[in-house]
Amino acid sequence: MEMEISYASSSSRNLSRYSSSSNMPNRPVKVIPLLHPRASSAPSSSSSSSLSVFSRWRSKVKAMSCTDWTEVLLPCSRWIRTYRWRDYLQIDLAAGLTVGVMLVPQSMSYAKLAGLDALYGLCKIVDSSDELYTELAILLALMVGILECIMGLLRLGWLIRFISHSVISGFTTASAIVIALSQAKYFLGYDIDRTSKIIPLMESIIAGITEFSWPPFVMGSIILAILLVMKHLGKTRKYLRFLRAAGPITGVVLGTVFVKIFHPSSITVVGDIPQGLPKFSVPKEFGYAIDLIPTALLITGVAILESVGIAKALAAKNGYELDSNQELFGLGVANICGSFFSAYPTTGSFSRSAVNHESGAKTGLAGIVTGIIMGCALQFLTPLFTDIPQCALAAIVVSAVMGLVDYDEAIFLWRVDKKDFLLWTLTSTTTLFLGIEIGVLIGRVGASLAFVIHESANPRIAVLGRLPGTTVYRNIQQYPEAYTYHGIVIVRIDAPIYFANISHIKERLQEYELKTDGSTRRGPEVEKVYFVILEMAPVTYVDSSAVQALKDLYHEYKARDIQIAISNPNREVLLTLSKANLVDLIGKEWYFVRVHDAVQVCLQHVQNINEGSKTTEPLQDDRPSLFQRLLKQRREDFAKAELESGGQAASTPTDSDPQLEPLLSRKS
Repeated sequence: MEMEISYASSSSRNLSRYSSSSNMPNRPVKVIPLLHPRASSAPSSSSSSSLSVFSRWRSKVKAMSCTDWTEVLLPCSRWIRTYRWRDYLQIDLAAGLTVGVMLVPQSMSYAKLAGLDALYGLCKIVDSSDELYTELAILLALMVGILECIMGLLRLGWLIRFISHSVISGFTTASAIVIALSQAKYFLGYDIDRTSKIIPLMESIIAGITEFSWPPFVMGSIILAILLVMKHLGKTRKYLRFLRAAGPITGVVLGTVFVKIFHPSSITVVGDIPQGLPKFSVPKEFGYAIDLIPTALLITGVAILESVGIAKALAAKNGYELDSNQELFGLGVANICGSFFSAYPTTGSFSRSAVNHESGAKTGLAGIVTGIIMGCALQFLTPLFTDIPQCALAAIVVSAVMGLVDYDEAIFLWRVDKKDFLLWTLTSTTTLFLGIEIGVLIGRVGASLAFVIHESANPRIAVLGRLPGTTVYRNIQQYPEAYTYHGIVIVRIDAPIYFANISHIKERLQEYELKTDGSTRRGPEVEKVYFVILEMAPVTYVDSSAVQALKDLYHEYKARDIQIAISNPNREVLLTLSKANLVDLIGKEWYFVRVHDAVQVCLQHVQNINEGSKTTEPLQDDRPSLFQRLLKQRREDFAKAELESGGQAASTPTDSDPQLEPLLSRKS
């Protein structure tokens, strides 16, 4: 036979007999006292909280050493000090050389895309003596750089955190497909429309199929196959890992040698490249700065999302952390410095980052090598790039972006989380069909923020039950064996409470009051709910709207003879409730350290209500109800306990038997 036996140790808060009509025995309960913040300490705590961010920043700055300042101003010093020369040097040199060789013709084509002369595409350089369009492009680079530096210095990189991994994966997958298709013209031998939308791109490819030329297609396909084989061997066999980095260079060399020997007329090559380094010049046309602000903001937003997005994707693939603030500051410095050398706005390149990654680059030395190659190429080596086949460079790009098509992530998300799969699908679809820029704004910004807002406005709320044989309370859906008590609803709110989610929380609380949860119930049987216990341990913040809503909820419950009890609020939340007089409104005696303490007290009331309802005559309208008299007695006992302890919290005996934990179940 099973029966629930209650055990209790002595306590100054003796909830013995609440009604003369009750025949219940004397049942004291042990309750851990909750320390309430004093009113005198509230202002100082509030002011210290408001200054905590500044104080932490100031103390962090004071504690920074010369080495720390060097790492902030020169991030490259972090990896230079720990550089593994034997392991990384060869790989970084090969990766830097590969990207440098590929960068020369790509920069020229990107300059054409920007509406500038292709001859000045190298290093994003434009001629400062050109027309107004060129001057505005240079000024725009300066403005974009300033905006990015400001965002980095203000530590606004946290905005990137709102972009989930599923959104980044969907964007990189779609962008990789678009970039790979954009290289088709070098394989097919005829021009196609330059667009980031897949439908016009496919229409252009199909429309020009009659101009197909097989020599560039065969050469590009062979070089692509060589790259894929070398990449596979480098991944699967450690002793051949150098092949992964050497693949792009091998493809370029083979293609160049073939062109040098056979001179095929149907295979396009890079051609002549002008020599010379850019000259220093100050941006002009500042009178147009105000008109360029919207464009600068748009370019800054897209550049940040694309650059930091590909950086986050590569960081996730390689298992290292990304400092988004440092990324923003670095982009800003690059654009500011570039504007003084006739550069138009630049950002992190998707395809070149992919090539750099696939070439096996380990540190920033690969970027330094690329910069040196670009400088040397502009000054001395441009004749060496003349006969590089365009299809060979296209094969390098396709091989690089193929590794970014993350269909495995889509399968994983479908199996694990349908919401994240929806975000992945939405982002990849908008990027493919509406273009990369629209995909960034809709998929990455809109979808990510909408998901965050939805999750924040609809927090998870759980009904808690007690695990048998313990004083632990857990979600009854996760633990079906957990049981609840008649007349008591225990609810845990798993999020901060603020204006956006308070309506949802109130609706759920009303549902829990009216609907049964289907769990096993114990204790005295009563007709309705008399107590709602709010477990507020996960609640980190409560705003003024939430406080007002809690006041309204308290009055609504009071009108229906329902008492709210608060369990385990943190100090900041409790301080906010105290300032709003919600602690006094509900009553200090209804704030508890543990859920179990609240259940003990509420269960005593339910037991007395149950017994009193059996023996008490019907009350007159002008006489307080039994429930109200019980609450009044509870307040009086709480005040008496504080008075007896000299205004201090009642101490809990340290020598109590652990087996006397109240309301534990035992078999007999």
